[in-house]
Amino acid sequence: MPRTAGSKPRSDARVAAPLGRRACQIRENQSTGGYRIFSALDEVGPEPRAGQFYMLAAAERWGQRSGRPYLPRAFSVAESEATDGGVRLDFLVEDVGPGTERLAGLRKGERLWVTGPLGRPFSHPAELDSAAAGAILVGGGIGLAPLAILRRQLAERGVPIRTLLGFRDREHSGGVDELFGCCEVRMASEDGHVGHRGYVTELLAVLLEGDSARSAAVYACGPPAMLETVRALCIERGVEAELAMETPMACGFGACMGCAVPLADGGFMRLCTDGPVVNAAEIETALVRGSGH
Repeated sequence: MPRTAGSKPRSDARVAAPLGRRACQIRENQSTGGYRIFSALDEVGPEPRAGQFYMLAAAERWGQRSGRPYLPRAFSVAESEATDGGVRLDFLVEDVGPGTERLAGLRKGERLWVTGPLGRPFSHPAELDSAAAGAILVGGGIGLAPLAILRRQLAERGVPIRTLLGFRDREHSGGVDELFGCCEVRMASEDGHVGHRGYVTELLAVLLEGDSARSAAVYACGPPAMLETVRALCIERGVEAELAMETPMACGFGACMGCAVPLADGGFMRLCTDGPVVNAAEIETALVRGSGH
């Protein structure tokens, strides 16, 4: 994959997906604000790395005569836990269309087809910058999902973490207590219902003003406009950053070319195989057509 002159090499310690899709049983589905968290037991798959994703489709009532939903949907894993019976996988979902409506309505005991884990995960801060000992997590809306598992995996390695989460309004929020309840979180909301009234990127801008800004790497996931602001802020201040991005994905293996993202030095990357986590300095823009939450 082409690289920009300023971007840093990083390891590609992704967890490889078993061949084919496999059926998992839904163990729980709970409401959280305007979202839902559903859990599935993967009896044979490996534990994923933070930032990796799965292609999901309900085993029943998917792709029927109406044809919708038909293709599986790509979802970052929000949390995972190894159990005696396999790996529990948690996903955060918002009902915004035929596919997400069906996934949000999954009931305990139903079956879920999963393919994964797929894609490149987040890097350790020291892999991005040897001077970066800590991490700043920036999540917007349902984009907080992959940051939850990242926070836990970094904390287990002793990395100092600051977490910033933002939401549009009360109706488009959720997951904080369930996924971040054990840690300190700074909040922002555009309607002022919680925390700072405004954008979460305004909180990030304040953190990056100090002389110690480069002592931490930034990790972000959220709406494209938020990611573009994070990208610009970090490049301007010389702070290493990784973005977990979203584009329409039909296959998850790089065959359909539907998830192409323009690179800063020309050409494209396939987000499903070269991402979904990308170095902020590598891409031309985070405002990719068809993306969004």
